[in-house]
Amino acid sequence: MTVETPARFSPLSEWADTLAQLPAGFRVRELPFLTQLSLRVEPGGAAAEAVESCLGVPLPGPVRAELSGDVQVLWMGPDEWLLVAPDGRRDGLLARLRSAVGDGFATVTDVSAQRTALALSGDLVRTVLAQGCAIDLDPRVTPVGSCPTTLLAQAPVTLVVRGEADCGLWLLVRSSFASYLAAWLVDACTEHR
Repeated sequence: MTVETPARFSPLSEWADTLAQLPAGFRVRELPFLTQLSLRVEPGGAAAEAVESCLGVPLPGPVRAELSGDVQVLWMGPDEWLLVAPDGRRDGLLARLRSAVGDGFATVTDVSAQRTALALSGDLVRTVLAQGCAIDLDPRVTPVGSCPTTLLAQAPVTLVVRGEADCGLWLLVRSSFASYLAAWLVDACTEHR
């Protein structure tokens, strides 16, 4: 019996050319098909320690992200983290984490198809995002490693501040909101062309 791999479609594949034509100070590229796993575990417990040992990084505290490992760990709530890794890492990462947790109380769920990621960079990023987001993106307020979940133009997003140079950040957005958010970003850049 042959099992076919289902076709995958990027929620923003039709936007690639449009997003590539934004002003030079605002670069956007989609990072489709990232491995994304939802981890639910009691902080500080044996299962959390096993996960930290498996990943080689600590589970970050509120509104923070651990960006130093090959798996990015984003705080999503008091007992919830989003693990983000390159495409193709899902099966191996799931197996490693489930093995590490063993009989401990934790859940690891594949949510890769739930959202897509946009990598934003350029000197206009803070200016453009300020038009639709209440989060102050000044590096003194949201330094590298910040990971707030908020609304951008009324679309729920998780912002991950990845670097100070060129204001490098990721926007994680639900696939169902991705086209809306792309259209908003294009519109928000209109005055900067």
